[in-house]
Order: sequence, then structure tokens, then C-alpha cells
Amino acid sequence: MIKENTTVVTEFVFTGLTHQPQWKIPLFLFFFVVYLMTVLGNFSLIGLIWKDPHLHIPMYLCLGNLAFVDTWLSSTVTPNMLLNLLDKNKLISFPACLIQFFSFAVSVTTECFILAVMAYDRYVAICKPLLYPVIMTNKLCMQLLVLSYFGGLAHAVIHESFLFRLVFCKSNIIYHIFCDAIPLLKISCTDPSLNYLIIFIFSGSIQVFTIMTIFISYTFIVFTILTTKSEKGMRKAFSTCGAHLLSVSLYYGPLLFMYVHPASSQADDQEMILSLFYTVIVPVLNPIIYSLRNKQVIHSVKKILKRNI
Repeated sequence: MIKENTTVVTEFVFTGLTHQPQWKIPLFLFFFVVYLMTVLGNFSLIGLIWKDPHLHIPMYLCLGNLAFVDTWLSSTVTPNMLLNLLDKNKLISFPACLIQFFSFAVSVTTECFILAVMAYDRYVAICKPLLYPVIMTNKLCMQLLVLSYFGGLAHAVIHESFLFRLVFCKSNIIYHIFCDAIPLLKISCTDPSLNYLIIFIFSGSIQVFTIMTIFISYTFIVFTILTTKSEKGMRKAFSTCGAHLLSVSLYYGPLLFMYVHPASSQADDQEMILSLFYTVIVPVLNPIIYSLRNKQVIHSVKKILKRNI
């Protein structure tokens, strides 16, 4: 599958997770179950929020959009990965690779912005409870969510346009599970320095901005909670924010390692596992994290179940 140096590569081969044949079937079954749980869990959460009028408030509008983007992100990576585990060729054309990367870039960036919007929503709700209905209206929430999607789209367009300048002629083997920018840069015949700079500037800026928004929001939240004398109020605030902080930690940890640390000469197993974590594992965990820690969601589930019994 290696092309001659004078030949321009038009298709790629994924070798991630496939170098040990004895693990193909167990891995396929595991990730197939995970993907089914991701789709079922996130769409169930979206359906619950859609059906219950009491959940038509900013906090749950953000949660519903997070569930949608999680499903989008997982669907960009997992189905193709499952096919590659069983397919002997494991080929993907260059146009299909660019489409997969574009979908990945939009969804992963949009999720960063949505997590920041959710942090701001919790800040207003806990630090300015009397002004919350005035400040964080459904209209403002929808505007922030639309901006999140627009930001994800703009970010993807920037990186996609710079990928078109690359020429691949040395190798078409990608030691990864999907078409991400960094694995592609590592096998390019074109000098990728400009692409690395663009990734560092734009991806780094977005991560710094969203992380700082989350950090500042929760710094104010913690101070507000600590000055609250009501033990019940403290428990409720910590319970509400705990799920979001856990989700943020699981999501941003691998992202920071992948896109902020200096790129190595070739993709390794550690980078691939980190990619698996935030593209496949986190999307299946989020509906569980938010549902189990949210009394309103549990109450809505019980109410719907009673109606259908």
C-alpha cells in the first residue's frame, strides 16, 4: 500500500487498532456496543428535553445540544473505525478523508464552545440567581449556541483550506483511527510548518478561551458557594456543577495533550488512545454523568414512565 515517491497519493490506509489481528473481533464488539449506547443515551436525553416543557430552559437547551454534538462527534469516527476493524483494505479516499476531518473539526470545536456556554449559564444561575431569568434568557442561550456552531464551522473551514495545500507522495499509511490533521501532516511531502502554526494559533486560542471561561466561571461559583450559609443550597450547587466539571475534565484533558504539546515525529499508541477517549468514550459517558447527577432529569424520566405505564 506504499506509493512510490513520485506518485501522488489519492487514498489512505488506517492501521490504528488493526496491527494485532486477534483483537479485531473483541474491539469491534466493544466499540459497537459503546456506539449503540452513545446514540441511544444521547438521543434519549434530547427526546426527554424536547418532550418535557419544564426542561425548556437554558441549562437543558445547552445539555440537549451537547448530546447532539456528542452523537455527531462519535458518528464521525466510530462507524468508519468499526468498518476498518473488519475490512482487509481499510482504505479511505482523499476527498472522504477531508470530509471526515471537516466533520470532526466542526463537532469537536463546537463542543468546546458549548461547554463554555454551560459554565457561563451555571455562573449566572448560582452567582446572580435573582437576575438569572433576566440575563440568561432562552433567546440569549440560543444565540450563544448558534455562535458555538458558527465558531466550530469557521474553525473547520480554516484548517480544511490549509490541508488542500498538502501533497502526499511518500506514504499513504495513517497510524490512527480517523483522518485528523496531525497524522496527515506527518506523512505529507509538503512542509507542514505552516499547518502546525495554524493549528497552534487557532486550536490553542479556542482552547485557552473556552478553558479560561470555564475556569473563571467556576472560580466565582466556588467563592459564592463557600459564602453560602445554606447547607442545602451548597449541596445542590455542588451537585449541579459537579457533573459539568467532570465532563469538562474528561474532554479537555486529552485535547490539551493532543493539540498543545509539541508534535512527535510519528503518531504513537498514546495519542491514538487519547483520541479514542474524547471521540468515542466521552460521548457515551456524558448522558450518564448528567442524568445521574440531575434530579430534574430523573424526575422527568419517572414522570414520562408513569404516563406510559
